[in-house]
Amino acid sequence: MVDDEKVKNEALQIIGQYQNLPRLVVFDLDYTLWPFYCECRYEDETPYLYREVRGILYALKQKGIDMAVASRSPTADIAQAFLHKLGFQSLFLAHEIFSSWTHKTEHFQKIHRKTAVPFTSMLFFDDEDRNIEAVSNMGVTSILVDDGVNLDALRQGLAEFSLKASSSHSRRSMNG
Repeated sequence: MVDDEKVKNEALQIIGQYQNLPRLVVFDLDYTLWPFYCECRYEDETPYLYREVRGILYALKQKGIDMAVASRSPTADIAQAFLHKLGFQSLFLAHEIFSSWTHKTEHFQKIHRKTAVPFTSMLFFDDEDRNIEAVSNMGVTSILVDDGVNLDALRQGLAEFSLKASSSHSRRSMNG
């Protein structure tokens, strides 16, 4: 079993390496935070996470970085029940969990309306190429995960976000 405190401390070190941080980090659920599809589970089951997820979520919370969920799960009731059982319900500002053919663009429109955070100030983790591509086109820094969110994915996401943020700042400075 992974030590959540150890992962949290390592995540805090990673976050501390960047000056440009996202205002909002958005996570998919299935095969991103946990290694299963909600629709293949029952509400009374005990959910479990990928190994480093809990520590990463707690590090983001400690750093004051807001979080949200965007999931196309057709079983929102099970997803919400699992978030509750894991004690994560209050960690996320927005829970956009609904079936959709829009590759999460509708989810992000709703998250933006609820939080007023610009798309360019968001970082997104998902396990599906089509969602990454669609949401990236909205201006969100989007990271494809193979085996759930982990410290390497966090590092990659923050590096890409920081690079995008500093290059857009440089363009504004040159044009200003």
